[in-house]
Amino acid sequence: MVGTLYVVGTPIGNLSDFSPRAVQTLQEVDFIAAEDTRVTQKLLNHFQIKKSVVSYYQHNLRERGEEILSRIEAGESCAIVTDAGMPCISDPGEDLVFLCAQRGISTVVVPGPSAVISALAVSGLPTARFAFEGFLSTNRKNRMEHLAQIAGDQHTLIFYEAPHKLVYTLQDMLKALGDRRIALCRELTKLHEEVIRTTFSGALKLYGDKPPRGEYVLIVEGAPEPEPVRLSLAEAVRRVKELRASGLPVSEAARQVAKETGYKKGELYRLALE
Repeated sequence: MVGTLYVVGTPIGNLSDFSPRAVQTLQEVDFIAAEDTRVTQKLLNHFQIKKSVVSYYQHNLRERGEEILSRIEAGESCAIVTDAGMPCISDPGEDLVFLCAQRGISTVVVPGPSAVISALAVSGLPTARFAFEGFLSTNRKNRMEHLAQIAGDQHTLIFYEAPHKLVYTLQDMLKALGDRRIALCRELTKLHEEVIRTTFSGALKLYGDKPPRGEYVLIVEGAPEPEPVRLSLAEAVRRVKELRASGLPVSEAARQVAKETGYKKGELYRLALE
């Protein structure tokens, strides 16, 4: 009988956030795959869990992944954990779940804390639509290309950043995205937890006086809605007629041009038919 892979969320700081179900799962599986066995061992010791732990990280994920899958296919159950938070989110566990999906191995999620969602919840920025962008590249050219690709996205953007790179990242964001609102969430659930709501320029001024410390989640305001195209009414009507001539129903053409220009759909519709 084939075993199961359990994807288990671990605390991002405060150990009290570890759920009873997560503890029970780690107690019951046959072995645990961990990003850093030393970090995971501290967690296991705190909750008095005695279990075999194997390392599974970015540089051994395919070789070790095959070993883990072989054990699961032989009937053992495995829990995968990361150093902090949900495995598979900007984490090598993503590859192991992918391999399980390819082979038809059952995967069960045991939800836990997530720095991404926790930071978004306290950011004070819109939460209805958002995109997690992970870590930006350390290569400036690649970093600027990434930012250019998302500069027009209107949903809230979420990034991870390390303290030694934060100022450079803020400088590049200001240049690529304009001076937007940002929430800098550091050391979430830990002793020195802090949420700073400011702008790119405000953050750069702040960290010009004191160096950043701790791991950061950056919540960045999305791009503003584009300004309506400034056409004269006659030009807007002409545009409706062009779209109609291309095969678009006049009602849909009027709706589209109204959205682009700010004129009323009904007025454009009436004039286009005259």
